[in-house]
Amino acid sequence: MTFTSPSPAVGSGYASFDAVAGLDPDRAEPLLLLDRARPGKLISGTVLLGVTGSLLLTVMATGAGAILVTDPLLSGGPLSWIRYGHGQQLATAGLYLGAGMLIWAWIRLGRDVLAGTATAQQVKVAAGVWLTPILFSPPLFSRDAYSYLGQGALALRGMDPYQVGPSKLPPGVIADNVHYVWQTTPAPYGPMFIFIAKAMNWLTGDNLILGVIGMRLVLLSGLALLIFALPRLADLVGGDPACALWLVLANPITIVHLVGGPHNDLLMIGLVATGTLLVLHRRHAGGMALLTVAMAVKASAGIALPFLVWIWAAHLPGNQRSRLLRAGACSMAVFLAVFTGITAISGVGLGWIPALDTPSLIVNWMSLPTAAGELSHVMVSPFVEVSERPFVLVFRVLGMAVFLAVFGWQWWLARDGGPQTVRRAAIALLWGTLLAPATLPWYFSWALALGAVLTLPRRLLGWVVVGSIWMALCTYPTGEAAFGSWSYQLGLVAVSLTGGSALLRKDPLSLRRRAPAVSAAAPQQAAATR
Repeated sequence: MTFTSPSPAVGSGYASFDAVAGLDPDRAEPLLLLDRARPGKLISGTVLLGVTGSLLLTVMATGAGAILVTDPLLSGGPLSWIRYGHGQQLATAGLYLGAGMLIWAWIRLGRDVLAGTATAQQVKVAAGVWLTPILFSPPLFSRDAYSYLGQGALALRGMDPYQVGPSKLPPGVIADNVHYVWQTTPAPYGPMFIFIAKAMNWLTGDNLILGVIGMRLVLLSGLALLIFALPRLADLVGGDPACALWLVLANPITIVHLVGGPHNDLLMIGLVATGTLLVLHRRHAGGMALLTVAMAVKASAGIALPFLVWIWAAHLPGNQRSRLLRAGACSMAVFLAVFTGITAISGVGLGWIPALDTPSLIVNWMSLPTAAGELSHVMVSPFVEVSERPFVLVFRVLGMAVFLAVFGWQWWLARDGGPQTVRRAAIALLWGTLLAPATLPWYFSWALALGAVLTLPRRLLGWVVVGSIWMALCTYPTGEAAFGSWSYQLGLVAVSLTGGSALLRKDPLSLRRRAPAVSAAAPQQAAATR
C-alpha cells in the first residue's frame, strides 16, 4: 500500500519532525533498522510494519493467547505443539515480537501525524489494516469474551445474569472457559449489552470461536462510531483530527485490548463520543439517547452524561438556572424513555445496579485507592497481623469520596457549556478510572476517547504513548494478571519510556553515530603530506 504524503499542514501547530528533534534533514546519516529512507514516504512502510506485527500477534495467539481449554481446531492435530511446552514458549516470544512491531509502527505513524505529513484518512486506513487480522485471533490479554458469552447463555436459558454466574450453566464448553474469578459472579453490565450477548449466544451456540469473532464484529460498531465522531469533535473543539484518530483508533490499547480482547468498552466509548458530537451540534435528544444506550452497555458512561446537560442548557434562552432546569428535565425524560425501552426489550430487570460492585473483586494497584490500601497494609503488617481487606475497603471508600468531589468540581467548571465541557468530561472520566475500586488497562480508553480530540501539548502526547504501551502489555497474553511480577513490570516501564521518547526524538537510545564533519580543505591537506 502506498500513500503520497502531503506537505505539512499550515497553521496546524505542529512543526516538522526533524525540526523538533533538532536534526538537519540535509545531513546524511546511517539508517536504523526499519527507518525510512525518505522522510516524506513513511506511511507505506509503517503500514507494512504494523500489519506484519498484527499478523504475527494473530498467529501466535493460537498458542500464547487466552485460548480455549480444548481447541477443536488445534487439539490433537499437527499444530497442537504450539499450545504446549517449547511450542508455547516460542508462540509467546512471537506474540511479544508482533506486539512490539505494532507498537513501533504506531509510534512511527505518530511522528508523521505530528509533522503534519499524515492525514486523517491515512491514519484510518493504517488502523484498519492493522485491526483486520486481530478480528480472527483468539482473545488477547483477557478471557472476558468467554464471560460475555456465558452471561448471554444464562439470559438465553431464562436465568438472571444479575443474580447468578456462569457456573450455573449446564456443564459444557462455555462454562469451562469462563475465568474462575467470574464463575459465580453476576454480570456488571447494562441491559443493552446483556441483550447483545444473549443474541450472540443464540446465533453461535456452544461454538466459542464463532462467538468471539461475532462479538468482535458487533463491538466494531463502536469503532465505526469513533471513526465518524472523533475528527468532527476535534474540529469543533480546536483539536487535530489526524492526531485524535491516531491516539484512539490506532492505539495499541484499542487494537490489543478493545478489539483483541474484545471488550464492550469499545462500543461504550463510540456511543459516548457520537452522543457528545450530536449534543454539540444541537441534536440534544439524539445525543442524550446515545449516552443512555452507552450507559445501558456499561454504567461508566454515566460520568459523561451530566456534562452534556450543560451543553444543552447553553443552547437554550433564559438565565443559567432556568436553562439548567429545563435541560436537566429534558435529559431525564430522554434517559428514562430510552433506558426503559432497552430494559423491556432485553428481558432483564434492574439487577445490574447492585451488581456494579462485581469488578471490585479485582485487587490490583492500577486503582489508586486499592494501591494505597495495599501499601498501608504492607507498612502495618510487620507490627500487627491483620488482613489486607479492611485497608483496601477503607481506601476505596475514601477514593469514591475524592472522585465525587473531583467530579462535582469539574462539572461546575463546565457550566458555560462550551467546547471546553468536553475537556472537563474527559478529566472526570480519567479520575473515574484512577479512583475506581478496581481498574483494568482498557478502562483508560474512557478518558482517551474524549481527551484525544483536544489540543494536547507535545510532551503530554509522549506520556500518553508511555501509558498506552504499558497498559497494552501490563497483563499476560493468557489473560492472567502480571502485576505481581516486578521484573516484568519494571522491564515494561523501561520499554514504555523508550517508546514515549521515540515519539519526540528520532533516536532515543542514541544508536546513530554521526559522521564527523570534514572540511573542504582536508583532502588538500592530506595530499600535501604525501
